[in-house]
Amino acid sequence: MKNTLLVVTAMVLVSIVSVGGSLVLADDFPSQNINYVIPFGPGGESDITARHQQAFFKKMYGHDMIISYKPGGGGAVGWAQLNKMKGDGYNIMGINLPHIILQPAEKDVGFTTEDITGVYMFHYTPDAIVVAKDSEFKTLEDLVAYAKENPAKVTFSGSGKGTSNHLAQLRFDKMAGIKTTYVAFKGTGAAVAALLGNQVAAEWGYTSVGASQAESVRMLAVAMDKRHPKFPDVPTFKELGYDLVSGAFRGIAVPKSTPEEIRVKVSDIIGKINADPEFRALLENDGMALLDVDYKGYPAFIAEQSKVMLEAAREANIIK
Repeated sequence: MKNTLLVVTAMVLVSIVSVGGSLVLADDFPSQNINYVIPFGPGGESDITARHQQAFFKKMYGHDMIISYKPGGGGAVGWAQLNKMKGDGYNIMGINLPHIILQPAEKDVGFTTEDITGVYMFHYTPDAIVVAKDSEFKTLEDLVAYAKENPAKVTFSGSGKGTSNHLAQLRFDKMAGIKTTYVAFKGTGAAVAALLGNQVAAEWGYTSVGASQAESVRMLAVAMDKRHPKFPDVPTFKELGYDLVSGAFRGIAVPKSTPEEIRVKVSDIIGKINADPEFRALLENDGMALLDVDYKGYPAFIAEQSKVMLEAAREANIIK
């Protein structure tokens, strides 16, 4: 009886220490540097944004975000290893849509959408129809009218098959009652080069293309709820009668083993950075659009995006 009591008492004490340790960890978080994994190579928009976040995290919390890269499989190599990382809040990883939705639906990539514990979606790069400055298409109405009279003859470059650009092309064709031809290139840079080299009539690109190639291109419409602050003269698709709000979404995930209170803490940190006016101005100047979906709002956001993206991908036979 005495031994049993001792065992029970020891178990209770271990439990208290464990709970107490977790609470102390949450109260003190962050108390050290954070390892921030980008599942792509350096130099892309995920990396550029992380570098901006890194500076503001240092300013706000006095610690570093140590950025590392785990490229491969369009992000799949990194996401397949996410839940093998230590779940203490000091290991976080960038996530992208539509990647984490469409990749598992296409084939076995080592993870499912449900395996990803997202804690914050902080921005997206809106889709946009981009043409060369000297294009015959001066407005979206010009392009749609020509496409209706010439089915499949309007060619668009875009950053790959099954990407945000591709899904936007599929959805817009359906909304506008037109048929256009999408030519998939390996990345935004190659798609822009094809446009500027007159290999295609237009590009399904991003607002970041309008920012980086301002002297050479013109955007006909952007896939946002409201006009982009950097491009006040460019209408949204919604303004022109097409309910299209889309783009390449980016956020942060943690390993599934991360305690609930630490998930909330990480979400709060990214949200605080996102709320900084200077940070927001930096991203908008790069052509990005701010998004504020926290840990609590993440499941509903993913469910909504999954429905839209999977439907478009099935209609295009990208997935079954």
